[in-house]
Amino acid sequence: MVLFVNRKRESKIKVEMVADARARVGEGPVWDQHRQVLYWSDIRTGRFFEFNPSTGVNSKLYEGEWIGGFAVNRRGGFICATWSGLGLLKPPKEWHWIHRGTLRSRRLQFNDTIADPRGRFFAGTIYDGAPGTLYRFDPPNGDVTAMIDGVGICNGMGFSPDLKTMYFTDSTVRTIWAFDYNVKNGAMTRKREFVKLPKTDGIPDGMTVDAEGHVWAALWFGGCVVRFDPDGKEERRIQFPVTQTSSVMFGGKDLNELYVTSAWIGTGDSPGGLEPSGYDYRAHRGGELYRVKLDVQGKPEFEADFPWLKSARRAE
Repeated sequence: MVLFVNRKRESKIKVEMVADARARVGEGPVWDQHRQVLYWSDIRTGRFFEFNPSTGVNSKLYEGEWIGGFAVNRRGGFICATWSGLGLLKPPKEWHWIHRGTLRSRRLQFNDTIADPRGRFFAGTIYDGAPGTLYRFDPPNGDVTAMIDGVGICNGMGFSPDLKTMYFTDSTVRTIWAFDYNVKNGAMTRKREFVKLPKTDGIPDGMTVDAEGHVWAALWFGGCVVRFDPDGKEERRIQFPVTQTSSVMFGGKDLNELYVTSAWIGTGDSPGGLEPSGYDYRAHRGGELYRVKLDVQGKPEFEADFPWLKSARRAE
């Protein structure tokens, strides 16, 4: 049993491990409303999973490309942002590539992603020692727009229930940004700081937004998930028995089950520089999938809307 703190009360909730995949970098959980299953990936082993809560079985759907993020695709399969390009996947091995190789003279190496209500797909790149870019890919051909350059680590994204606000995380500067969002054309404007975490906390990683417009962010190195109200104030946090909580997603029949991924990468390594003061390097970092049942309801994630193309766009 793990304690969570609420501004109004304190209660006890149960944190349940539902799959032990020893994921190096467990990430990108997406709930499928149609099939009532959760998809998630292990970026650094190229494994793509399906967890079925009705059976308790976590199955491997695919292994190969390192998938940084993905979304269910309305026209079949998944759209996947990998460490070699953007493509459509039908497990176990059918790929149709949309962009492959490089983009704007940069090698494509994606991290977090999200689909919007019109079926567009946002995907951010990640590089060691170099800034990344958040891209928007538009159906049907994958036309690309660079939305934000100079990002330390492109990470979690989400939309407010009224679709007027889009959230975007830059982990390196410990900040979740908010933008005005235009659903008609996919534009992000009026950037402002939503939450900036102190150095004594973990760094913000994957995130989602619930039906009340509160933002849930997994804190890497923080071993927890934090719920922020629409003004950016912390409303509660849930601790987990790992230090590297990596992403979060609502699922279940009533969308009141919070699924949280974690990662064991870095175990035994030297400090990387982003660890908070007092970080316990001997503690268990993660690799499992967890679930928490709450008194809060999430909202369905959007699906991408890309046709299955016969050829890939290559280096530009």
